Amino acid sequence: MSKPVIAINADYRAAAADKPAYSYLASGYYDAILEIGGIPMILPPLADEADVRQVLSQVDGVMLIGGADLDPRRDGWMLHSSVRPMDGRRESFDRMLARLVGEMRIPAFGIGVGMQLLNVSQGGNLFLHIPEDVPGALPHKDPIDPDHRHTLELTPGTLMERVYGDGELRVNSRHHMAIDELAPCFDVSARCPDGVIEAIESNTPDWFVIGTQFHPEADTASALDLRIFEEFLMGAKEGASAMRLVA
Repeated sequence: MSKPVIAINADYRAAAADKPAYSYLASGYYDAILEIGGIPMILPPLADEADVRQVLSQVDGVMLIGGADLDPRRDGWMLHSSVRPMDGRRESFDRMLARLVGEMRIPAFGIGVGMQLLNVSQGGNLFLHIPEDVPGALPHKDPIDPDHRHTLELTPGTLMERVYGDGELRVNSRHHMAIDELAPCFDVSARCPDGVIEAIESNTPDWFVIGTQFHPEADTASALDLRIFEEFLMGAKEGASAMRLVA
């Protein structure tokens, strides 16, 4: 049986002074896919929707990576002083990619801003700055400590509970934006004790989606975090099989 192919978006930096434009990606994302038996395929920031549809028709799943912030002005909100928008070329591509992933029901895994993007693409919205928008929230980002962690509270009966089981769970945390209103097609599968959403999953039978605000691909992740990628790959396989039966 052929291995599942997982498309992964990449970060992008525009040309500046004597430095050329380039795409880049932390190896943890594709190493995790390789480790669990998938084939990662890194996508450049395509501009033609037909090209993106063609790519999506040939893969088994899509991983949306973390990175800088989504620009709230694209969703009709003001730009908060704490927001550091990602490069416009990447954001334009990422938003189109997320929209088409939803339309085509491609199995998806969103990490960090990738989870936030999936929520926004399906009608949800975001807190722009947790310290202001969630009074009494725990620290979710420590500029001095890149290994900052906090605990999670898992929702019973969810994929996250199946992955982590019982016991206290601590995850890495380095974000200042978070999901506010959850899109109708998603359920919360984990929260920080302060109520901030840390993981989501699809409640739509024909679309497998998981999302984590924390980064299971990072060096600060635990060995157990690889199970999330295994669940994603199983969901991608099942989704691909279902699409072949329909075709």
